[in-house]
Amino acid sequence: MTVSLLTSTCSTPWYALDPIWQGDAAAIAQGLPHDLLAPAWQILILGDGSPTRHLQLLTGESTEVDVIDMSAIGHASDRAPAQLQLIPGPRLRRQVWLRTASGQRLAYATSWWEAAHVDEYLQNRAMPIWTNLAQRKVELYRDIQAVYLGHSETLAAAFGEAGPFWGRHYLFWHDRRPITLIYEVFSPYLCRYLGPMGSTAYLANSAPTLA
Repeated sequence: MTVSLLTSTCSTPWYALDPIWQGDAAAIAQGLPHDLLAPAWQILILGDGSPTRHLQLLTGESTEVDVIDMSAIGHASDRAPAQLQLIPGPRLRRQVWLRTASGQRLAYATSWWEAAHVDEYLQNRAMPIWTNLAQRKVELYRDIQAVYLGHSETLAAAFGEAGPFWGRHYLFWHDRRPITLIYEVFSPYLCRYLGPMGSTAYLANSAPTLA
C-alpha cells in the first residue's frame, strides 16, 4: 500500500473485520471462555496494557509502525464504531501496521483523533502511539468497548495469514475526556509466541449471537 501522510477526504478505506462473533463490555469484564480465546491471548486482547509494549516483549524486537494513511474525515461517521461520536470533530483518521524491526507485521490499527489536538499527543506521527504518549508521561485509561472474531480478505493478504482474526476497539481517556478511538486487529503470526488462539468449533457448539 502507498503511504499517504495526509489526504483531504475520507475516500481512503479502513479495514474492519466482518465479524462471526463479537462481545461487548460485559463479556470483556467477565473474560471469554478459554475454548473460544486462550488465556494468553486474553491477556493481550482483553487487557488494558500497551499492545506496542506487549508485542515488543513477545518478539524481543522493537515494535515499529508503518503509517499507511492519515486522512482528514471532517465530521463523517467513517463506518467507525459508535463511540466515534465522543471524539470531537473535525477528525483525523490514522492507519498503521505494527511490525517488528525486521519487518514482520503483527497487527493493524486505525485510530480517530480530534484534528485540532492530534499534535498534542502524536508529536511524531511515524512513531507508535504508546511511544509518543510515554515520552510525554501522559496518563491514560484504556477503555475497551468491544472484541471481535472475524474475517478480512485484505488483512489476510497483508498478514500472510488465514483468518479468522481477533480484534477490538477502545477509547483512550486522558484528564477525564476521550482523546482517541482505536480499532486493532492482531495477526495469527503471534501464535508462535502465545500458542493457539482458541477453537472456532466453540462457536458452533454454543451458538452465540452477535452483541
